[in-house]
Amino acid sequence: MWAALKARLRRRETEEPPPTAPEPASPKTRAAVSTPGPREPSRAVPSAAGEEVFSDGLLGQRLAESTLDDLLDALEIGLLESDVALPVVERLRRDVRKEFAGRKLRRGVDAEEVIRAALERGVRAVLAQPPLDLARSVREHARPYVILLVGVNGTGKTTTVAKLAVWLRAAGFSVVIAAGDTYRAGAIEQLLVHGERLGIRVIRQQEGSDPAAVGFDAIEHAKAKHVDVVLVDTAGRQHTNENLVEEAKKIRRVTSPALTLFVGDALSGNDVVTQARLFDEAIGIDGLVLTKLDADVKGGAALSATFVTKKPIVFVGTGQGYSDLQPFDPEWMVRRLFAEEAAV
Repeated sequence: MWAALKARLRRRETEEPPPTAPEPASPKTRAAVSTPGPREPSRAVPSAAGEEVFSDGLLGQRLAESTLDDLLDALEIGLLESDVALPVVERLRRDVRKEFAGRKLRRGVDAEEVIRAALERGVRAVLAQPPLDLARSVREHARPYVILLVGVNGTGKTTTVAKLAVWLRAAGFSVVIAAGDTYRAGAIEQLLVHGERLGIRVIRQQEGSDPAAVGFDAIEHAKAKHVDVVLVDTAGRQHTNENLVEEAKKIRRVTSPALTLFVGDALSGNDVVTQARLFDEAIGIDGLVLTKLDADVKGGAALSATFVTKKPIVFVGTGQGYSDLQPFDPEWMVRRLFAEEAAV
């Protein structure tokens, strides 16, 4: 994301007509200097508070209001192009303005880097949802611990079920899977193949069976066999399909999950934000799993989904292998968004 934002900021500088009179400000900031004076030594931009880049004395250069507005406009367009939802853009824009408004930059400070540091702090604030420690939650919960996975078609939900089973088993828990996508014979077969490869039991019924009944059977099996976790797969359903949403509500009532996870495709941009919000409104979700994040060079969908739903990102999919499901680390996301290259 930062690579695209930086390119837009620099493109804006080159496109801006040259001033009619010499300005004392540096070309990077093009700021109006409120009080001329001797040049201060250049200082490095700190990664945390950022106070060292601002001057409280007579020396320094204040960004003109028009210049600040132009910078924020460029940032807004760049963020929108990076699939950042408008509410998040408005929040980040407000945060950056708050940091710059009425303050002077020390001489020699790189305004571009100051903007970057301000944005990083804003992104951390957006991602600062209370984390969900799944392993701890399972250990502290009565068994079996039921996890319901919902989402739309084509997001990789069924594969995520298998990946999550592998992660849970590596954490020391036994797992059984409920093949609740009874509308597609292919989905049942897909889970059976995963289960055979992984040595994990898959509870299923015939195609077209009641998916809530499949979930119930899996929970009863887990109780009888003292299995720790039940993973309930569901049919991919559009959030606008009222019948399927009602069915998802029934599955939730019957299985009483300890955790409901929305599985979304990071490459779908702002669509995943809309989907997550509407699923949360319809049936209630506790967290997010974002797939294909390894291929998402923009990163805005992840940032937007957690901000709009106020739910934590629990896992991210980073590849096709069974081990390519990672607990979400906000700092990893910040490093990815602000990498100098388009992707890391």
